[in-house]
Parts: sequence; C-alpha cells; structure tokens
Amino acid sequence: MGSMSASELLRLPVRLHGIRLGRPVDLLLAAAAWRAVGFLVRCGDGSERFLAFAAAEARSGEIAVPSALLLLEYVEFYRRRTRSLRSLLGTAVASGTHELGELRDVRLAPDGSVVSLVVATGDGLSELPPGSARTPTSPLAAG
Repeated sequence: MGSMSASELLRLPVRLHGIRLGRPVDLLLAAAAWRAVGFLVRCGDGSERFLAFAAAEARSGEIAVPSALLLLEYVEFYRRRTRSLRSLLGTAVASGTHELGELRDVRLAPDGSVVSLVVATGDGLSELPPGSARTPTSPLAAG
C-alpha cells in the first residue's frame, strides 16, 4: 500500500470485525519528528480514547483494530506528548525565511512516517517533503 492522506483517514470509522467502535477526531503526531503516533477516537459512548497508529490497520472504508482493548482511556498522557494535526491544519508552512503556503494535509506511509506535507499555495496544492519545511509548532520551528 502507498501513502495515505491523513484527512481521508480521519473520515473512516474505527471498527472491530465490522462493528463500529467510534470515529477518529484527530491524528496525533510525534513532538520531535514527522510521524503519526495515534488517533484520538470519539467512541459510541461519547468518550475519547487513544488508538496507537501501529495497532490499527487502514483498510478500504475503515480503520480496523483487532481488539477494543487497544482503545486506551488515558488520552491526556498522549495529548501532552504530541502535536495535533487538526491544530496544525491551516498554519503557515515555511522553508528558511520563505513562506510556502498553508498546511492542508499530510500523507503518511503505512508505518506512520509523514512522507509529504500538502500545502496550499497560490498555484494550488503542492506536496513537500517534511524535512524541508516547517510549521509554527513543527520539530523544525526553531530552525
């Protein structure tokens, strides 16, 4: 399987053997690298839980999990140690001192690494390698 759009993943239900457990409401990215750590999932009972990216499998029309026990309750632990994709969307992306546009999406490899940033420019959408660009809260924001 090739790269996947994070925004498309966030529109898929989380299911266990076809039973809908919830839906992802955000993707959490590692604080020091462009890598997906996991999803924040709004469950059927209204609670939010954390689902590790490595424990889920994106399939046609769903994010499949092998056990409901993988939906972890202590969301704040993960939220404090990561960056929210939702909070990054719409922020400026720059390379050096040159602003490139606004972040619209990220594309993920099956292992969760970000392979490209989808940026809205004056000419439409462009995909940029994550190592060459930064956002206000990216790992490269200081550089």
